[in-house]
Amino acid sequence: MFKEFRDFALKGNVLDLAIGVIIGAAFGAIVSSVVDDIFMPIIGLILAGIDFSNLFIPLLPPEGASYPTIAAAKEAGVATLNYGLFINAIVKFTIVAFVLFLVVKAVNRLRRQEAAAPAAPPAPTTEEKLLTEIRDAIKTRGV
Repeated sequence: MFKEFRDFALKGNVLDLAIGVIIGAAFGAIVSSVVDDIFMPIIGLILAGIDFSNLFIPLLPPEGASYPTIAAAKEAGVATLNYGLFINAIVKFTIVAFVLFLVVKAVNRLRRQEAAAPAAPPAPTTEEKLLTEIRDAIKTRGV
């Protein structure tokens, strides 16, 4: 049983998958930083200084209570509907999906180029031509 597991775990596909997952997690962290630290502040500035990461609706807050941030509402024990964080997640997903689309498109283009232009067999060398002539001469003498 251990041998079967070892054979499975050491196959190239499993290792490739593990490497892809690790790189994907690192790429996700980069995309999160780009969205949270660059795109959303610029979009918020364009939309009159809105901070998307702090857009929320408190659900059933105590009468007359208001909360300036999600953290303040959570600290008070109030459930919140965090639609700003949801908008951030949509932007992150869109960026990741677009980058993956570009990668798949590039890979498909390379595959089509490889399939469309099969390599022509190389021309015979001088040595091969001479050997062919010798073979043909031996055949004609032997008949």
